[in-house]
Amino acid sequence: MPAPKRRTLKISRFIVMAMLQAARARRLGLPETSAHSWGLNRAIFYAAAKQGFRGTPARTTTGEPAPAAPPEATYQLGDDFAYRDPTSPTLLFTIGGETQTEDVFQRQIAQRFGGEANFRQAWTEATRIVGEYDEELLKSGRQFYSTVYRPRRDELAAQWTARYVPEAAGTPPSS
Repeated sequence: MPAPKRRTLKISRFIVMAMLQAARARRLGLPETSAHSWGLNRAIFYAAAKQGFRGTPARTTTGEPAPAAPPEATYQLGDDFAYRDPTSPTLLFTIGGETQTEDVFQRQIAQRFGGEANFRQAWTEATRIVGEYDEELLKSGRQFYSTVYRPRRDELAAQWTARYVPEAAGTPPSS
């Protein structure tokens, strides 16, 4: 039986979205932990939107559609909204019943960069990119997507993969 193929990790569009959205949230005033939660939340949201939000809408026990979340359960950043985790003492976001904590961000996003120093370099680059735009543009989810994220997503994914994921470029990781 042949050995299973080792999956080569890479920096995907999902990771680029999470990083740039987190940098956007940080620039618009959220603390870093909350910004990381926002970035991961928005990346999950856009990935679900791309797939057509598969799943069933929430329903009550009588089969009626569940009522909309109360306004205090949402958080607005610019013209975007996300659900807050009402049980968290800090501002964290939730989607699909899962809270995007700092631990989850570290596991799903930061670790893909192969270490804290690499992640911090990429984070600095993401915050620099977002810092090139005025706050009014960043407050618009649509303008952020079309002006900041979309033109750079593939370039950043390729650059960050080459820079921070050596095995993807065909070289063994340094020890």
